[in-house]
Amino acid sequence: MNLEARSLQPNVKAVLLAKLREYKSDLNNLKSEHKRLASANSNQAARDDLLESGMADAMSVSANQRGRLMMSTERLNESSDRIKENRRTMLETEELGVSILQDLHQQRQSLLHANDTLHGVDDNISKSKKILTNMSRRMSRNKWIISSIIVVLVVAIALILYFKLSK
Repeated sequence: MNLEARSLQPNVKAVLLAKLREYKSDLNNLKSEHKRLASANSNQAARDDLLESGMADAMSVSANQRGRLMMSTERLNESSDRIKENRRTMLETEELGVSILQDLHQQRQSLLHANDTLHGVDDNISKSKKILTNMSRRMSRNKWIISSIIVVLVVAIALILYFKLSK
């Protein structure tokens, strides 16, 4: 109860802590009275004195104290139940948090794998682009070479025909 009262808001906390101190002092008083009465049992004369001297007052005080003690016990039980419920909720929340962290880890691994694959594909595309560029240059160069050879052959045929027909 003390821990629960300390975790509340300051305005409620002060009131509850004061009540808690009062209940603790009442409990200590009851314990000391119980010890005193228990030791009095060994002394019969003291016991008789006690019973005769204020039976009515003792009964009313005892009933009042018993009622307060029962209320305190009930509050303590309710607080214990709340603590158990809060602990159960905390454990459920912790399990949920662990599950979420595991899911996030799996998603992170998937994203990293996709990123690596993407970089691999990007590298392959770059290599393919270089190869296609080189092929295009060779093709252009080969066209120029073939065109040059054709022009040279056409000029050679034209010269051979010119010299043959001119003779």
